[in-house]
Amino acid sequence: MDSTSSFLKQFWKDKQMVGALSPSSKSLGARMIRDLDFENARVVVELGPGTGVFTGLILEKMHPEATLLVFELNDLFYNQLKNKFDDPRVHIIHDTAEKIEEYLSQYNLGKADLVISSLPLAMFPTELRVSILQASNRSLTEYGKYVQFQYSLLAKKQIKHVFQDVKIGFTIKNFPPAFIYTCKKQQ
Repeated sequence: MDSTSSFLKQFWKDKQMVGALSPSSKSLGARMIRDLDFENARVVVELGPGTGVFTGLILEKMHPEATLLVFELNDLFYNQLKNKFDDPRVHIIHDTAEKIEEYLSQYNLGKADLVISSLPLAMFPTELRVSILQASNRSLTEYGKYVQFQYSLLAKKQIKHVFQDVKIGFTIKNFPPAFIYTCKKQQ
């Protein structure tokens, strides 16, 4: 089963967990990570990678000594990711994004330099959305960044409440077009 077919199947199975009909485009992934400092980042976290479109781009940019923690809750996507990425720098985690800090501690990584999220926050209950955003903020180093894409501005208020500095970009090079939030850690 190709990634588009499996994505579509998972969308119809659980629309709250899979927020789109098809995987994100490489263009969206490249746009999300283009201004991130991968040269100095040693701990990177990816939330909701789906079929791994962004995961591959992140691994290409990552420093050879960096570590990537990938959180995927969907069973099918988790198994696909485990089979797809055979890189000693990456750990595929079958658990909720709310547990970022727990896994950073488990792997003795301290704090994350970057958190890159594809989670469909606008589709989550408010309490879950806020919990994930707060856990992401707490998990970041002093100068860490959180990058999130969304298909709407529905989560904007919560994102701005949790993060200190929020810049919002937009790209039409995805279906559907997407807003990209680039956020700095709240002190």
